[in-house]
Amino acid sequence: MKIMMKQSLHLSLIQEEKRATIWFLWLFYIVFFVYDIFYNFLLPNTPWNAPMMIITKPFDYVLYIIMIALLPFSFYLIKTNNPKSIKYIYFICYIVLNIARDIWVYEGKDVPYSSGNLVEIVMVLFCPIFVNKTYFYLVSGGVLLKYIIIGSVIRDSIVILPLLIVIILSIISYIILHRFMSYLEAVKQEYDNRLEGIVKAIIQTLEMKDPYTRGHSERVAEYALSLAKATGSLNKEELRYYYFACLLHDVGKIRIPDAILTKPGKLTKEEFDLIKQHPVIGAKAVEDVVEISNNLGVILHHHERWDGKGYPNGLKEKEIPFLARITSIADAFDAMTSSRAYRDALTNEVAYNRILEGKGTQFDPELVDIFIQVYPTWEEIHYKQHHEQTK
Repeated sequence: MKIMMKQSLHLSLIQEEKRATIWFLWLFYIVFFVYDIFYNFLLPNTPWNAPMMIITKPFDYVLYIIMIALLPFSFYLIKTNNPKSIKYIYFICYIVLNIARDIWVYEGKDVPYSSGNLVEIVMVLFCPIFVNKTYFYLVSGGVLLKYIIIGSVIRDSIVILPLLIVIILSIISYIILHRFMSYLEAVKQEYDNRLEGIVKAIIQTLEMKDPYTRGHSERVAEYALSLAKATGSLNKEELRYYYFACLLHDVGKIRIPDAILTKPGKLTKEEFDLIKQHPVIGAKAVEDVVEISNNLGVILHHHERWDGKGYPNGLKEKEIPFLARITSIADAFDAMTSSRAYRDALTNEVAYNRILEGKGTQFDPELVDIFIQVYPTWEEIHYKQHHEQTK
């Protein structure tokens, strides 16, 4: 199910990229050829372009052949669900060929510069539809670079005019792109806030079953987040969704009877076997939530051990998902420093030493080394969370 959800999201994004790419191709070819036909064949010969038309014709035909030859390749990429590179290929081919053409045609010639195609303006203004800053910088920077290079080579001040036009259009395009991205970010932030609210509501429901675990999920998420940041292996968005998964790491305990969760004495083997099912129950409960399902291993495997003696699957070492290994340390530390029905909380120092003792047996040894570095932050989190709960 998790794989199917990922594939569904991926295919949706590909479909949107396909639509934008098809629009781009239609505009590119219509504007490119209509402009050239009008300028070279329908517009009456002018004093500035008539002498150059004979020289430029062979180069124009080469450009036409290459751009038309890209069409079958583009159709293939679209058909195989790889449309992202098409816009880059078209722009790079077009701009490189035009720079080479204009330098060859105009360098050393005593004629005014009169080249370019309206398609350049279309590409600059069309950039925002892809909602991609990298592509915007490539197109706007590439077109500007074209006129800077040509102006430097042929030393014709008339190049300043198209250069200024491109700068103005790039500014307009950037404003549109920025508005698109700001709107999408606002929608995404609102969605994330709603998701966080739902997650925390679920946690509160869980804590009503077991008052001794009040604040446990949030503390574990805070500890794990600081440790994950210290590894430097996750970007901002990945950290955020990892945080949500950490908040829900014990969600499967909702299905565990209250009498077992709050039992003051030692659990029987049957009771402990039931407790050990909570990672599986929790993972099953949230597998359809795309943002959480991408980190399903956090919920399913946070009780696995480095030596393979954990549960539910007895995974060992790097068979255990990386983020689950981080969560395991955070979960163990908070469990030891929190009061339970069957024992009082241990001090931070005792818990710290037990984490170190579990290096290479219960916990990933590399992550324990990073834990040592972030431990002062964990002390701050511990004090802040427990202080807020006693208010």
